[in-house]
Amino acid sequence: MEHVIRPVRADEWRKAREIRLAALQDPAAPLAFLDTYEAAVERPDAYWQERTAGAAEDSDGAHQFVAEAPDGSWDGTVTVLVERAGEDIRFGTAPEEDQTHVVGVYVRPGARGAGLADALFRAAVEWSWSLAGPVRRVRLYVHERNGRAESFYRKAGFVPTGDSLPLEGDASGAREVEYEVRRPAGV
Repeated sequence: MEHVIRPVRADEWRKAREIRLAALQDPAAPLAFLDTYEAAVERPDAYWQERTAGAAEDSDGAHQFVAEAPDGSWDGTVTVLVERAGEDIRFGTAPEEDQTHVVGVYVRPGARGAGLADALFRAAVEWSWSLAGPVRRVRLYVHERNGRAESFYRKAGFVPTGDSLPLEGDASGAREVEYEVRRPAGV
């Protein structure tokens, strides 16, 4: 793999914006993201600056990892949010233990199948285990009809917890299913 997997830097907000907008234009976006291209493209630069700084390499509350190609372009991304026991969270149920939450998973179509998603997930999980606390699990949610993502998450070692949430604003009754990977003993 020629790509470098690394955390974003706060000053890279323009690239972070561009890959997020590309992700939101992907045909799978309605199943994969709780956001729309139309809403995201209208957000001001200050939003993207704050969002990127909040997940940059020096942030303790979140990390956005990117797969950077040799030419400096970004072909994939994943973000990990830190969720501490008893704290309010952005999505799902409040954690009973320290954990992280994987969101915003995306690999550009032309880069799929090259191992970028695997490498991004390894970075996300390794970073989670490196946190003080310690973090006991990494979780994510997947739309119940997103079979491709579900297969990848299972291959990456995530298993369904049995918990799910209704998808907000979806009259069909669709649900987001929670998956997790538990911290291995001795790590």
